Amino acid sequence: MNRYNFTERVRKVLAMARERAVHLSHEYIGTEHILLGILAEGEGVASTVLQNLGVDSDALRSAILNMVKPGRGIPTGPDLPYTAAAKKVLDLGMSARRDLNHTSLGTEHLLLGLLGEAKGIAAWVLVGAGVTLERARGEVLRILNESPFPRAIEPGTSPRERAVIEFVVRNATWRRPSQSAQRFEEIIDAARALAVEHQSRIILPAHLTIALLQHPGGMANAALQRLNFDRAAVLSALHDVALGASPPADPNGVVKLAPESETAFKAMEQLRSQSNAATAGTHHLLLALIMTAPHVDWAFAKQNISADMIRESIRWISG
Repeated sequence: MNRYNFTERVRKVLAMARERAVHLSHEYIGTEHILLGILAEGEGVASTVLQNLGVDSDALRSAILNMVKPGRGIPTGPDLPYTAAAKKVLDLGMSARRDLNHTSLGTEHLLLGLLGEAKGIAAWVLVGAGVTLERARGEVLRILNESPFPRAIEPGTSPRERAVIEFVVRNATWRRPSQSAQRFEEIIDAARALAVEHQSRIILPAHLTIALLQHPGGMANAALQRLNFDRAAVLSALHDVALGASPPADPNGVVKLAPESETAFKAMEQLRSQSNAATAGTHHLLLALIMTAPHVDWAFAKQNISADMIRESIRWISG
């Protein structure tokens, strides 16, 4: 299965799938075992998707076990054959990986493959729990900060979020970027609204960080959810900083990015490039803000949250 380019987390999930099959005395690995492996592993994007969609993992596990019967076979080798449906799940997972322009097959692609296969036990119990392919894909896109719009590149623009990076760094004006950068557009618009509320003529890193923390979804917020900290205290500290550092509003109503914010966006692009990611995510922006803006770093440090802790949380989720 080398052609699938699994993440280490997926390898762990598939190993757990085999363990579940052996425990049930099955001589094969089916879609139900793969889903049991995802539930047993308990981390990663797939588990986060299920949690965010309100799925009770224990109830889902029970539903699977109620549908399958223990077998009579005794596995004799280290490998068990995959059923035709399970093989289809892996192939559909690869298709999902390509569609999302990702480099490796992760747990999120396995989940989409299970739902795309449609006829297996895993798909039945997932749909019974209210998890459809459309809902799961939408939540994957939301968590990973991908745009649900097509990958089309409009004339004169660069792909996806790079349009926003070039837009804010080179121009620092408020024309609309392409739809493919919708999430960053929404964050920037929210930061601009905060600057106006604070009667500031520039958008500070504090404004961007507040907007990022208040924006639903994205890898940054998924990573922060795993860390035990007082989000309200961080937001309060950032509001205080923004109010104290905001220069008087421009009489003409012009609001531009502060030089420090432009620096953060440049650092975000560098982090994207260093991670070999096809697109920048909210986690790149959060890390860039912490790394380049001392007051943002200070607000998180007061809650004992560091950039390294956020990176580790991201690694846990993404595998």
